[in-house]
This record gives sequence, C-alpha cells and structure tokens, in this order.
Amino acid sequence: MMLRRMAAGAALALAAAVKVGAAGAAQVGVHDPVMAKEGKTYYVFSTGPGITFYSSQDMRHWRPEGRVFAGEPAWAKQAAPSFDGHIWAPDVTKHDGKYYLYYSVSGFGKITSGIGVTVNKTLDPRSPDYKWEDQGMVIQSVPGRDLWNAIDPNVIEDEAGNGWMAFGSFWTGLKLFKLNADWTKPAEPQQWHTIARRERPAFTPDENGGPAEIEAPFIFRKNGYYYLFASWGLCCQREKSTYHVVVGRSRTLTGPYVDKDGKDMAAGGGSLVIKGNRDWIGLGHNSAYTIDGRDLLVLHAYETADKYQQKLKILDIQWDAAGWPVVDPAQLNSYQSVLVPPGK
Repeated sequence: MMLRRMAAGAALALAAAVKVGAAGAAQVGVHDPVMAKEGKTYYVFSTGPGITFYSSQDMRHWRPEGRVFAGEPAWAKQAAPSFDGHIWAPDVTKHDGKYYLYYSVSGFGKITSGIGVTVNKTLDPRSPDYKWEDQGMVIQSVPGRDLWNAIDPNVIEDEAGNGWMAFGSFWTGLKLFKLNADWTKPAEPQQWHTIARRERPAFTPDENGGPAEIEAPFIFRKNGYYYLFASWGLCCQREKSTYHVVVGRSRTLTGPYVDKDGKDMAAGGGSLVIKGNRDWIGLGHNSAYTIDGRDLLVLHAYETADKYQQKLKILDIQWDAAGWPVVDPAQLNSYQSVLVPPGK
C-alpha cells in the first residue's frame, strides 16, 4: 500500500490517463478500477483527482467523463491532514435504487485514513438526475488507536440483504464489518472480522505498515461460495513490481476464507489467480462481476513495453472442476482498451 501510493499522485491526473502502448494505441490508464453497468452503458471508476471515471458501450472503447468530486470531500482533511486531492480505491454498487460510490482518503504511508461514501440516482453524467451527494465518512483509522488502515473499501450484500464492507491494507490485514440499514456507517452493535492477513513481524513499530503485503479485498458471490480476492506484493515499483492476485473462499460471508490447500487467509493463506509476466510485470487491485452473462476480473496492470505504465484490463473468469476461478494470462495482451477522445 505505502509503496503503491507513490504512483497515485499527479501521474493519475485526468490528462495523464492516456497511456500509449507498444502498438501506439491510446489506452486507458487506471489504478484500482471498479466497474458497473447502467442500461447499455458500462462505467469504470478509478483512483485519481476527485475519482476519475469513464464510460463505454462495449467494454473496450472508453470515453473520459471527468471526475466525481469537483473539489474534495468536506471531511477529507479532518481524517487525513496531508490529503492532496487524490481519492483512492473506489468501489461502486447499487442499493435501494441508488448507486453508492465508496472511496478512500489517506496520508501517504500512514494510518491517517478514512472511507467515505457518495450517492447518486444515476451514473450517467448527462442525465438530469445526475448528482452525487456525499454522505460523509463511514469509518476512520487513527494512529495510536488502530492497527488497521481504513482504505480500499469493497461492499457486498449478503443473502438477507444486509450490507457488509471489507477493507484494509498492510498492518493487521483485511477486515470486514456489517453496515447499518442505509449503508453509510457500521451497524450497531458493531460486528468486525479479520478475513485475511499476512505475517507482521514482532516488534514492528505501530506506525509502520510492515512487510505484510496485502490489500484491496474484493468479495464475489458465486455457486454457493463467497470468493475473497486480494492483492499481494508491491505495486508501482516499475520493473521491481511484485503485485499479484490471490483468492480464498467461504460458504459464509464472515469466513473463514480458505485457499485450495485449506489454509485460512487470516493465517496467510491465498491461492494464486494471476501474477505478472514479462509483458505485464505487475498487476492487481482487482474487482469481479457477472455482467451480460460473463464473469469478469477487472484490474490494472503495468506494461513493460510502455515504461511500466498502468493499463486497464478486463479478463474472463472461468471455473475449474473444483469451483476455483481461472483466468488466461494471454488475455493481458489480447484485451486492449481504447481511449476515445472527448466529444467523439
């Protein structure tokens, strides 16, 4: 997380969203992408100034739509005094007829972080009903009080219609808690669970995230299981990037999530889904969906031939005989997003 955020500064401004690949085609440059479909239009939201987002009619040609926040959330500097305008790791979901967009603000390499949520009737910026209404902070992490980091939210609905938020990065791992009825605060009495973590050596200073390289939970329900995807390794380190995606699953939302060997992700377990290769040295911070009858893995990847610039990737998820997700690394090359200039 701490190292990943080095690349989440000015390089993610909207003007820098155009990334030109080896073939010379303008592609979509994103970090931490999430996707939704409204009507016939797909939308991708990404880390960036005010949260950058794009629209598409075919999941391949993407038009930049600007930013969600014209300025910054009113509460951001309260939670993160060094907040610089870049909002991290959004998650988008539909609930009670509205779209909920969760997001993170933070100080670089610190637990001075908070997760907020903004709500809209529509994702279409051309609709007369389009208006994001910020609901404020959902949770906050405070140095000296907490040993977890309030970033990287993902919200899922359980079988009973209750909302749950997974979140977290480094420190003591990924957490899960139940949301209240309007999905804007923790439910009371609060119910918290540790769903995944990696080893944090003894005597690591509390202010240090440590080498416990785990972040970006995303929970996907399929075939009677909840699948917990997470990103391990270091992001945004150019040729030294080690970012990759792992998974575990559980019959119940609160876990335990176990990998293919039966190891609990809360004890360091996690089975590989996809990792970097020669062409795409590091990839991760995925989301997962069933859209138009296809199961999809959405993530960012760093292209070696383009000086390790981040690119949007949308990959098909297949399922093996034991019910585990499988993706084809060849799709990292075959899927090429196309950035459509504004006005076209």
